Amino acid sequence: MQLRYSFRLYPNGPQRFALARAFGCARVVYNDALRARETARAGGEAFPKTGDLSKLLITEAKKTEERAWLGEVSAVVLQQSLRDLDTAYKNFFDGLKGKRPLMGAPRFKSRKDNRQTVRFTANARWKITTGGDLALPKIGDVRVKWSRALPSVPSTVTVVKDAGGRYFASFVVETDIEELPETDAVVGIDLGLSHFVILSDGTKIEAPRFLRRAEKKLKKAQQNLGRKAKGSNNRTKARIKVARAHGRVADARREFLPQALNCVRAGETPIQLSSKIIRENQAVAVEDLTVKGLARTGLAKSVHDAGWSQFVAFLEYKAVRYGRGFHRIGRFEPTSQVCSTCGVKDGPKPLNVREWTCGACGAVLDRDINAAVNVAKAAGLAVSACGAQVRRAFVPAQRGEAGTHRDGQPTVVGIPAH
Repeated sequence: MQLRYSFRLYPNGPQRFALARAFGCARVVYNDALRARETARAGGEAFPKTGDLSKLLITEAKKTEERAWLGEVSAVVLQQSLRDLDTAYKNFFDGLKGKRPLMGAPRFKSRKDNRQTVRFTANARWKITTGGDLALPKIGDVRVKWSRALPSVPSTVTVVKDAGGRYFASFVVETDIEELPETDAVVGIDLGLSHFVILSDGTKIEAPRFLRRAEKKLKKAQQNLGRKAKGSNNRTKARIKVARAHGRVADARREFLPQALNCVRAGETPIQLSSKIIRENQAVAVEDLTVKGLARTGLAKSVHDAGWSQFVAFLEYKAVRYGRGFHRIGRFEPTSQVCSTCGVKDGPKPLNVREWTCGACGAVLDRDINAAVNVAKAAGLAVSACGAQVRRAFVPAQRGEAGTHRDGQPTVVGIPAH
């Protein structure tokens, strides 16, 4: 399977200028190709093939006075820009055919876009130097802050510049599936807002609410941005400050999603949450939540702040990587209405009801843990409800990867062993 590893880049002044030139050239070739295809479509003609576009918009364009500066960047970057357009069209048409979720038609790129990328394949002859730098053609040796070793030789590297002006190198590597020793344990997971993750064994992990905690700083930065004159350098500086503030929130959320910042059990050290769940359980079940639908309600900010989709994506790819079972149950399963002890459906309950008593068997159930147990059972996993904080009522009643600095560290950290 393919994995992606991202590391922070620190280009110097000339390298930033060269990267800006590469971003611009790739964007121009992409827009020229999109314009050529849209013109052909409007005229009822066949779409120009990628090979023809490459010859016309890259090879021949370099010989003209208007596009001679395309020769100042690696040709691989320009070729990959055309392949990106092919991928955008393929995703669009596959969406129309029902092969994937609907995607919008390809759009023209702007130099003002928040995220800019260029991709280098093996043909570009980029390499990681013995000093731990990333050598890119026509850009130079860029300093990298490695946080881990690459498991194999990467096939491609994508250089990304985000809205906050930060640079990253994203490597794609091939790795084998690492089969973990089999275990009898299985787990169901219920996702929430007050508690981020609730497991069917009774474990609860608090939601960190990164956006809520950063709201005051974000508000101040955005107010400062609103006071700046449009088009001024001060507004550009203020915009970058806002982008960096949002970037810190996103980074903190990404750090939390694979890590348990609060120890999940007394005496445990912080450990990667998604990896922990996968390593300790042979199969995992989650509910297929409609995040887009919930984001249109009054809970929109809290739903986006939680990052459910990203966490489920972490679980899914790690289950594949380590040979574990991963199950999604239907979003219409009444997991909060069914007693996990006797299976009787007790009907819907308002959100303020966090604990309820089953009218059939008298079990007192924690709403979230009961739902997690039912998620596992709906996926066909054999779990016990006895660990889900179920107790008999006396009288039955009706209802949070840190980077490694190169200073003081070996300069070959992160370089593939072969």
